Amino acid sequence: MKIAIGADHNGYELKEAVKSHVEKLGHEVEDFGCHQCAETDYPDVAAEVGKSIQQGNNERGILICGTGIGVSITANKLKGIRAALAHDYYSAERAQLSNNAQILTMGAQIIGVEAAKKNVEAYLNVSWEGGSQRKVDKIDQVEQDENN
Repeated sequence: MKIAIGADHNGYELKEAVKSHVEKLGHEVEDFGCHQCAETDYPDVAAEVGKSIQQGNNERGILICGTGIGVSITANKLKGIRAALAHDYYSAERAQLSNNAQILTMGAQIIGVEAAKKNVEAYLNVSWEGGSQRKVDKIDQVEQDENN
């Protein structure tokens, strides 16, 4: 699977650890930065990752900032994108199974490296099977109604 990953400066170190882990799991990773620990605004990175998924260049994404909230809010502003904040294994798994979330978000100031790796595995090791299709359709309808 091709995975887009990105972080602001607060999430840089966790992004690097997660990126390495995702590659070890056998996935291809496209890194949208930040590429150093220099100050980076999370909305810029989150928008790039989300757009790469909108355009079909990546199947899923992982975004990291200080809390995971900012990148989640930003990514969810993009049409058709469902980003889910998850700091535990079960929520990360359900992000995909229940909500068909294309992006998993986490906070580097909230979660440790090993827990983040487990969350990423939970998220990437499952596939959407239409489990809550009616609810996901309603999410999409809210977006449609808002844009009309």
